[in-house]
Amino acid sequence: MAPYRIRQYEDGDYEAVRTMFSHGVMEHAPAAFIYMLKCPQAQLHFLGLFLAVLAASGSLLVSLLALLLALTGGWFCSRSLWTDYVQQSLRNDLLDIRRTYLEAADSCLWVAEAEGVVVGMVGAVLPDDPSEKGCALELKRMSVGREHRGRGIGRALCRTVIRFAQERGYSAVVLNTSMVQYSAQQLYESMGFRRVSQRSPSLLESFLQFSIFYYRYEIPGSR
Repeated sequence: MAPYRIRQYEDGDYEAVRTMFSHGVMEHAPAAFIYMLKCPQAQLHFLGLFLAVLAASGSLLVSLLALLLALTGGWFCSRSLWTDYVQQSLRNDLLDIRRTYLEAADSCLWVAEAEGVVVGMVGAVLPDDPSEKGCALELKRMSVGREHRGRGIGRALCRTVIRFAQERGYSAVVLNTSMVQYSAQQLYESMGFRRVSQRSPSLLESFLQFSIFYYRYEIPGSR
């Protein structure tokens, strides 16, 4: 495959970056739905619905149809969580990328490019967590195109953020990723990121025991 290079974001990358982020996030919707189906609380809910309809109607067919409708609703509900996240991100930091990542202090966005095409992206910003202000930068929006994975691009993008943070005197890099983004977790952990906590952002996600994992990387030699 063609070699790639990592460079700073340019205004001409705007649509490619937003599209890559959107597609990368939505890839995880099926995994999240499968996780939901394996959740004991969800299984009990679907079983209870099936038995309640069976008792009320006395029809196995009606009960199965009710279960199918519930599963379909669950899929759309699960998918909407990812869709809402994408739309929120496109309206926030990815709306005015230059202002958010290039003009803000200690922030940047990089792309990996191969044969003139954007094949990967990653950003660095000041973290929202007040306790991390002044000591860490946050890695955000990491994504690599599906057909370009396995080439070390994600690892190279990660190192770019770590080097950027180190050059600016920060002692750590922090990030978050969902519990169903298994490849991302493996990448971060292989590079020395340590999981420090996990939280469920909403009541629905808490009910389904769906968590966001928070990671921290201590930059060697930093004070």
